[in-house]
Formats: sequence, C-alpha cells, structure tokens
Amino acid sequence: MEKLRITSTPKNTDTITRTIRISGTTFDKISSLAEKNNSSFNSVINQIIEYGLKNLEEQ
Repeated sequence: MEKLRITSTPKNTDTITRTIRISGTTFDKISSLAEKNNSSFNSVINQIIEYGLKNLEEQ
C-alpha cells in the first residue's frame, strides 16, 4: 500500500461543517503534521480521510 503524503493544498469552497471528537494525542499528531507541512489542520484531516477511503478494504 502506498504511504500517505501530506501536501499543501488550495482551499476548497465546496465544504460542509461538521463537528468531530478526536483524542488529544491524535489532535497533537495532526497539528504537528500540519505545521511541518505548512498546511492547515483541516487540510491534513481531509487528506487523511481521503487516503483512508481510497485504501479501505471493502467487506
């Protein structure tokens, strides 16, 4: 499986606002990734979700 690569992406205007709950440890890891890659927290979240959906094993 190809590894996830976080990239800086342009803002998308086609968005939906939704509240989610994540652990403090996960929040810290995502915040760190966003900072290291000069990207927003939301952009990193979206990239992680897209990667997960593309690599989801169907049951």
